[in-house]
Amino acid sequence: MEINKITIIGGIGKDGSREKVERFELKMGDIISIVGPTGCGKTTLINDIELFANCNTPSERQILINDEPIAEDFSFDPSKHPIALISQHTNFLSDLPVGEFLKIHAKIRGSEKSEQMIEETLDFANQLTGEAIIRETAMTELSGGQTRSLLIADAVIIGNSPIILLDEIENAGIHRTKALKLLKKYDKIFVFVTHDPRIALLSDFRIIMRNGAMQKMITTNAEEKMAALGLKKIDDVMLEFRKRIRAGEEITDQIFSEQIKDLATSYQIYLNRRKTNGVEAN
Repeated sequence: MEINKITIIGGIGKDGSREKVERFELKMGDIISIVGPTGCGKTTLINDIELFANCNTPSERQILINDEPIAEDFSFDPSKHPIALISQHTNFLSDLPVGEFLKIHAKIRGSEKSEQMIEETLDFANQLTGEAIIRETAMTELSGGQTRSLLIADAVIIGNSPIILLDEIENAGIHRTKALKLLKKYDKIFVFVTHDPRIALLSDFRIIMRNGAMQKMITTNAEEKMAALGLKKIDDVMLEFRKRIRAGEEITDQIFSEQIKDLATSYQIYLNRRKTNGVEAN
């Protein structure tokens, strides 16, 4: 089935009231973030999408593909299911070596270039995680960040899923900047459940959740995209300190001063860009 878009039709929140966001559409190439405080219903929303809810879940939401509801056998047939959900829970994985795990998946998908796809998958995954993933390593021996990096790469390349749901990838130590850059190369729908402001601001739009309900939809504007550039530098500085600490280095006054100086320079560039684009700095 060729997917052109999916439609999410709102249901009810925890208190039984109708959701303020009545419906929204996702088209191929869209990146959306779902944001809100812990316990507000973000994961429930992506679960509804993954299950193709048809007014049959507690939220009473309905998910349409190309403006049509999906037959039940389509939802529960792994060979037909177009959605990959990368959750926070990965303890279901087998103890197969990484290479064997990917080989089996490629075979199930009927890939004629399985070896090439395995190499591409590992290359993709190793750009997201600090410690390289080795083919011979058992899946159960991977760290949480390595596992989720591998599953993201597997869903994008071997699974070739047109719709990918990612639940709080920032909590797994994944390199967010590289992840967003890599994912944007693929014509798929990406839905992030996130607390990370940079992921939210680099999305095309975001759904605000509260009390189990979709409260608001915000389209990312030019000012927010500019702010995302500033947040990138802050994020890069934090990643640099994390890398140095993990490598066993000591943080000296000189190292700290250099990083802060770079940050100040980047902020000035940000202010100049705002001025150039006709946005006055506050």
